[in-house]
Amino acid sequence: MPQNKGNKEANPEAPPVFPSPHIRKGISTTRIMHTVVLALLIPTAASVYYFGYNAILVIVVSVTTAVLSEYICRKLRKKTFAMDGSAVITGLLLALTLPPTIPLWMMALGSFFAVTIAKEAFGGLGHNIFNPALAGRAFLQLSFPDAMTTWVAPTGFSFDAVTSASPLSDAFSWKTDELLLYRELFLGNTSGSLGETMTLLILLGGILLIVLKIIDWRTPLAYIGTVALLSFALGQDAIFHILSGGLMLGAFFMATDYVTTPITRMGRITFGIGAGILTILIRLYGGMPEGVCFSILIMNALTPLIDRYATAKPYGFKKETKGEIRSS
Repeated sequence: MPQNKGNKEANPEAPPVFPSPHIRKGISTTRIMHTVVLALLIPTAASVYYFGYNAILVIVVSVTTAVLSEYICRKLRKKTFAMDGSAVITGLLLALTLPPTIPLWMMALGSFFAVTIAKEAFGGLGHNIFNPALAGRAFLQLSFPDAMTTWVAPTGFSFDAVTSASPLSDAFSWKTDELLLYRELFLGNTSGSLGETMTLLILLGGILLIVLKIIDWRTPLAYIGTVALLSFALGQDAIFHILSGGLMLGAFFMATDYVTTPITRMGRITFGIGAGILTILIRLYGGMPEGVCFSILIMNALTPLIDRYATAKPYGFKKETKGEIRSS
């Protein structure tokens, strides 16, 4: 990060001043990004297993476009380009939120939008307001709704893709045992986006990040728990809503983004609860079957407000009267 040159010139012995946050850990941004990429490769392997060549092409085009877009933007802005892994995460996450048969030029366009508009236009890593991958998906959803709602059944490396309804669509029906449906959803053997394949592996990747203290467990727990409780309260199948769509991927890999989500513990819980409420409301009463993308984007916009009111009280101080704070 660039230091405060004015402060250095006024006092050569003064320590460098960096922008917030000022809490430091013994781990670099690059290492964090690379760890997240490794965790994402676990569910990515399932998408390749179920959708074969289609998944590979979509992922390669998305990641390549994201990295090249960031490189071009950094050069145009006369900034140093560093392969820190953030562009790879953006491209990989975006690919996992899309249908496996999306045209590759649309994939490239969405990845370009995610990096150049949703990230670099705001100043690059650490300055973007919205999650870039979800912003790219929202852009494609609004621009190409037909392509974004065309699903195919898992076919592996076969070229015979068969159009099929996703579990959250109105056309989806399941006539056999519900336990069998839950098993298929948990193992990913259903139609949907690349990232909906095998909830089991998404959980493993998310748990890995929690164990390594890369992400806070509070946000995914609050998010998934709210979806379960609210769907049950509204007479819906809570297990079905948890295992369907991009909820698990969004809860572990997008709602925990360092830049676009709250920094306090209470703020993260609030963020998860809000995203969970919005997800169910969009799924049940909105104009689209899935609500994870727009629910997280809406909560991204509310993050500054959440951080403002969810800050911890300074230790040793208490509020005595309106407008006055004194030491205890």
